[in-house]
Amino acid sequence: MTQQPPKTSSTEPELTGVRNFRDVGGLPTADGRRVRHGRLYRSGHLAHTTDSDAEFLSSLGLHTVIDFRNASDIKLEGPDVDLPGVRNVNMPLSDPASGSEFWGIVRGGDIAALREILGDGKAAKRMTDAYVRIILDRTEEHGRMLNLLTEEESVPTLLHCAAGKDRAGTSIAIILLALGVEREAIMADYLASNAAHRRYRVQRADGADPSGRPAPEVMELLSPLFDARAEYLATAFDTIEAHWGSVDAYLTEGLGLTPARRERLRELFLED
Repeated sequence: MTQQPPKTSSTEPELTGVRNFRDVGGLPTADGRRVRHGRLYRSGHLAHTTDSDAEFLSSLGLHTVIDFRNASDIKLEGPDVDLPGVRNVNMPLSDPASGSEFWGIVRGGDIAALREILGDGKAAKRMTDAYVRIILDRTEEHGRMLNLLTEEESVPTLLHCAAGKDRAGTSIAIILLALGVEREAIMADYLASNAAHRRYRVQRADGADPSGRPAPEVMELLSPLFDARAEYLATAFDTIEAHWGSVDAYLTEGLGLTPARRERLRELFLED
């Protein structure tokens, strides 16, 4: 079955310096409810936020921004913009494309090096391996995230990583699982990151192609890293089932989400 884009209440804003922004509201739950609009947002990093972008983000009434980037990401792109009255929480998660050395190769367009580390299916395997690890190794962070979201003073919340696709994508999926959102709707929201206007922009290094565009072979090698592929998120779901036996066990045993806090999460993020 072809996944359809989630329903939205209004036209998405055209932000200049923020990629992959969207309201997660409108997604359906198995019991017939929907995620509330204006409570949970996702995006790429906020380091290049323009004045007009900041004005729009400030209009959302955000209370919390959770940044899943690590120190290398922040050094490469810069810290998030400070929005008035918004608490910035840095919660580093595993990055499928981690390391300043890796990004130096990407930005420089070194095709030989990229062939070595990403060719012959290595890039896609790197991604699926990363999705396994982000589920197994980051239970403490994801448990902390869910507990944070059960506090009314934390909401509305924006979650982001660098591209807003992998670390933010899995984290949003975990929240939606806790809310009881249908699996197909979670996948559709995840795959929406593939839209051209949402995709991550690779910044070129000094001395690289003056056009600013990576060579076609470079983009082909990088494609598995920049794509949101159904098999990646499916790997995360499969890892949950294989390790904990069910989503409920993962949430309670793996992430420490109590029934009371799960119900509180639903009160805050689902329509009545």
